[in-house]
Amino acid sequence: MLWSNDEQLFSLVKNELFSALIGDVCDKNGYTHQFLPQELKPLSAEMKMVGRAMTVLECDVFAEKAGGSANEVMEKPFGLMFHALDSLKENEIYVCSGTSNSYAMWGGLMSTRAQILGSAGALLNGFSRDTPEVLALGFPCFSKGTYAQDQGVRGKVIDYRIPIEIGGVRINPGDIIFGDLDGVIVVPRDIEVEILMQALEKGRAEKKVRNAILQGMSTVEAFEVFGIM
Repeated sequence: MLWSNDEQLFSLVKNELFSALIGDVCDKNGYTHQFLPQELKPLSAEMKMVGRAMTVLECDVFAEKAGGSANEVMEKPFGLMFHALDSLKENEIYVCSGTSNSYAMWGGLMSTRAQILGSAGALLNGFSRDTPEVLALGFPCFSKGTYAQDQGVRGKVIDYRIPIEIGGVRINPGDIIFGDLDGVIVVPRDIEVEILMQALEKGRAEKKVRNAILQGMSTVEAFEVFGIM
């Protein structure tokens, strides 16, 4: 195998792969619904993100604290958000879903804490804010866009490190998340070796095809010779 740990794997993936290539390999192996909705985009075109999902479930609320609630989480500002954030490990991505998209789920201070913990990025099925601060940190952040409205009186994290879904795609804790300007894709943990080995092989083969085309080979001949296009 080309890697012996996550650090080596993610270095290879970040340097050699892109979302379309991983998606093509997933399709070839029968995993045809691994891309998340296309509106999830990086804050800047140069951002690329790869790591393991640290899944977070958030819900809408209508007050910072709800007196008399049967759920003790409702008494905590932001719910379990701080606990979830502090649980991030190296090379993990904060992946959050579950809200109505009426407020920002991520910001500058969260990015600062996540970066200190060695997190590989944040993926929000909603909005982020404090954009200049996040961009200045260079912290990979993918979301539906930016919106300054705070989650404090509008949302709470109610659980984390559990299976969630975004756009009908199941994301389990530890699944590999890859994102770039063209999209975000989920590689389930139980097929990651097969998918990423094939993707790296395909990526290296595509370089040969590109060189052949640059040297004058037609696309018909290139496909006949290399079997990819």
